[in-house]
Amino acid sequence: MERIAGNSTRSNAIRVVSVGHAVFAVMMVSIGVIGLVRGVFTPTWVGVPKAVPLRVELAYLCGLVSLLTGIGLLWRRTALIAASVLLSSLLIWMLLFRIYPIVIAPKTTDPWWACGDTAVMIGAAWVLYVWFAADRGRPGLLAGDTGLHIARVFYGLGLIPFGIAHFTYLDRTVSMVPGWLPWHLGWAYFTGISLIVAGVAIVIGVYGRLAAALSALELGLFTLLVWGPVVVAGPRASDWGEIISSCVLTAAAWVVADSYRGMPWLAIGRR
Repeated sequence: MERIAGNSTRSNAIRVVSVGHAVFAVMMVSIGVIGLVRGVFTPTWVGVPKAVPLRVELAYLCGLVSLLTGIGLLWRRTALIAASVLLSSLLIWMLLFRIYPIVIAPKTTDPWWACGDTAVMIGAAWVLYVWFAADRGRPGLLAGDTGLHIARVFYGLGLIPFGIAHFTYLDRTVSMVPGWLPWHLGWAYFTGISLIVAGVAIVIGVYGRLAAALSALELGLFTLLVWGPVVVAGPRASDWGEIISSCVLTAAAWVVADSYRGMPWLAIGRR
């Protein structure tokens, strides 16, 4: 495994592995604060049926997990624990609230989108776990090269339903293309296909670094070009969830793209 964590001093000070790591941690803190202040499920944690007992308490718990793990990811002493807690929480969330809706409605886009959202977040959290496990000298079965491979597969699989949703919600996708760009329908097709291709490339390990970097760039440009003007103009209450979700997913994509650092851009295979 590449020494992505870089050279580090054996201190417990605040320490940033990469820009993606810092942005991701800040985004987790942000959704944690929003969840705790408003007492609602923020993006990443939505999808809990209303019939679930202690639903409000669970929303506060998700906010607390987001806040504490986001802070913990920036502190060397707690980074590995924070990554472990976040990764475990996301895996549990996938099992409890993402798989079942797909089983009961496999032809519906929304459950697949939600599952892709969580898969992308799992990919980022797993990359961070691998980094900090290596930094603390604790490589294991779920860390090292194997851990990075699993993390990237989760991320790649998560991109595929994002791309498919561009076609199942084609009118919505076309309407979100900035007005100053020509060929709105063409952009909708291009971005949908590129996400699917990037996801498959990452999963099978063909040009993985290039695919991860371009997918992170695409998500970042979507956030900037689509939601940036909305924020400046004053978003509606219904817009905030999608704005936050787009920012969080962009940060997660950035982390996974950072995990390829030092690898050839056109490499074929896991390493």
